[in-house]
Amino acid sequence: MNTITPWSATAHADIENSEILLERKVLAYTYQFYNTGDSLWIVAVLPGSGQIAFRAAFAMNSCFEVSNLFDDQDSVIILLNSRLGNYEVRVDFPDTVTPVLHYTTSFTANVPLMMPFWPRDIIPLTQNGNIANTAGKIHMEQFGSRSGLLFASITKPQTGSFFYFQNLTSLSDYCESTKTESKNTVGGNWPEIGFQLPITDKLPLPPDRAFIISDAYIIFHAEIFEEAATICEYFLNNLVKIYKVLHQPIIEYNHWPDIAQKVIADLTQNKGAWTQKDGLSYLNAYLCDYETPPESMVQLAVLAPLKEYEKWSGEKQPVCEDLIKGLSAFYDKKINCINRWLPSMTDKLDESEEQKKEMVMDSWYLHHPLMNLARLALQGDKTAEKLVLDSIEYVIKTAHHFNYEWPVFYNMETLEVIKKETAPGAGGERDVPGAYAHLMLLLFKITKEKCYLNEAEKAAKKLEDLGLNILYQANNTAFAAGALLELFKITNKKLYLDLSYVCLAGLFKNIQLYDCRYGFGKNYTNFFSIFPLNDAPYTAAYEELEVYAALSEYLIQARDVAILPAVKTLIAEFVKYAIGRIAFYYPPLLPKEMLSEQVKTGEIQADLWVPLEDLYNGWEKSGQVGQEVYGAGMAFGVVPRQYIKIGGEFLLFVDYPIIHQSKRGNTVTIKLDGDKDLNCNLKIIKIKNSSIKMEVFQDKQTQKPFTADANIHEYKISGRGTIKIQW
Repeated sequence: MNTITPWSATAHADIENSEILLERKVLAYTYQFYNTGDSLWIVAVLPGSGQIAFRAAFAMNSCFEVSNLFDDQDSVIILLNSRLGNYEVRVDFPDTVTPVLHYTTSFTANVPLMMPFWPRDIIPLTQNGNIANTAGKIHMEQFGSRSGLLFASITKPQTGSFFYFQNLTSLSDYCESTKTESKNTVGGNWPEIGFQLPITDKLPLPPDRAFIISDAYIIFHAEIFEEAATICEYFLNNLVKIYKVLHQPIIEYNHWPDIAQKVIADLTQNKGAWTQKDGLSYLNAYLCDYETPPESMVQLAVLAPLKEYEKWSGEKQPVCEDLIKGLSAFYDKKINCINRWLPSMTDKLDESEEQKKEMVMDSWYLHHPLMNLARLALQGDKTAEKLVLDSIEYVIKTAHHFNYEWPVFYNMETLEVIKKETAPGAGGERDVPGAYAHLMLLLFKITKEKCYLNEAEKAAKKLEDLGLNILYQANNTAFAAGALLELFKITNKKLYLDLSYVCLAGLFKNIQLYDCRYGFGKNYTNFFSIFPLNDAPYTAAYEELEVYAALSEYLIQARDVAILPAVKTLIAEFVKYAIGRIAFYYPPLLPKEMLSEQVKTGEIQADLWVPLEDLYNGWEKSGQVGQEVYGAGMAFGVVPRQYIKIGGEFLLFVDYPIIHQSKRGNTVTIKLDGDKDLNCNLKIIKIKNSSIKMEVFQDKQTQKPFTADANIHEYKISGRGTIKIQW
């Protein structure tokens, strides 16, 4: 039997002993409204007669009086009075095909009120008996500042499943006025689950002003879900259904080609970004951190996207030459592999952290620089090709030693495990098999040798046993999703496509699908952010860039695969918001008062176009970790993916993934494969004075700009289709 609190102990009996205020039937579901005195309940009756109760309003130590009730075809509005204030509960059913319940509750206090407690808003009901005897499985729930969601199945009684989403954007006014936060508000312990209004311990809720205190969406399913692949598929589908009925914030455009030029100038001129050794230049990981030796990952994290930008711009970048010259020095003959730290400077490691020791390897760090070396090799760089081929035997030997299940830290010479698990019982770096598979597929492309394909398959199969817990680090999970899609295309084994969806579900469970408009979060757009780790308290520049790039590539690779439509929607929309959002990692775009005075590593120069590592979305200041030089490749990654140059006259910008592009004569053709029901932005930007006239067509239909002046034409276009720009 489950333990319960007083706020749920009598809820079932209170509902049974109360009269139905209103009953609505929508599709195969019935919704019953009850005033039980201290709570307004909405009871959803599922097709098999199972019941779930949702507490839409709570009167605290008072009782409700229904002052008015409006019921029309589209919505229900219930006005409630109590001694402490007035409530308005608005209920609607926004989907005509899927059973979706939506209720929004606002509260106007009569006096300033502190809120020391608030009960959860979901309890499962039984036909006969006590809710303490119910049982269920929570598949996914909010952690920290991620989306306010909960996905669960009720197994006793066998009621079915539901997907609950609290739109935390709507809570921003409450959080701003009470100096509270919306993190960790959706969850709970069975059977008391759902949303809990943030308690106030600093400022009271002001009176005589309406605050939204709940904005909940629920999708119901008659089925009980058990298999990871099924849970993930329904999760992705449900998230899209909710996404399409949410109000989505306006996207702020940042001109990335200008940002790229500023980043190049600051990287080139600022001495705090560089360390010298033996006449060679190396990037520091963090600005003005001269104490830590250079890292191979850092050099390649900037070099790989900068080479993409160099190709796009047609202009040689001296920084590329400097970085390439220093790469070979990372090859460590003791292990016949590139090392994380520059071998000639390991004496500077201060051992202040577990990995800051000679020959200690963080498992994902072994593979990451090799991926970028392989990408450079595929572009024809011979230095990169030699380094990756000379290192790969060691990488495979290590994979075999650990049986494709990597620990957190190990000794590179002895392969002795230094730290096995991220937390007791949590396993090691779970998504590294996927990153390894991605690396092996890159080697397969370079060499055409099937041994690398076989290695990729062996590693990928290790992900099957991880269920919903694949994600360790978001960028590696994104690489894993792409590798699994490629394996599906090569082998036609559906297992790999299913595992790819599991990886994507892990990513989209780790996002913030709301716009934090309180505290320091109101200074920048943070809708659709993704966190680097499952338990990270902040979002991180470099990991966001890599997830953006990896998911863009995923859609390109999926152009000839019948993937879930929900996947296309989520990836395309993530990309759209990422392009508008991640520019705010650059401190010149942020108010100085939100930058941390205390910095863990190096220092922050607020006028420098080098991104912060960390952005917090509430009351905490950002930049606490430092200014992340290895994230400086962000602009170089965005520009080649979203901008198309037309001679020296025009730039075309699209904020969806460009699946294919071609130029023939005076026509550019762009293929998009996102969601046809959603829009993306097309901009024609004049970079030189020109009297040339442009025409835009989508699927042969003429498109009219919503903004047109001498410098820019802007269009809203469907997220799927073929676009032609003619001049």
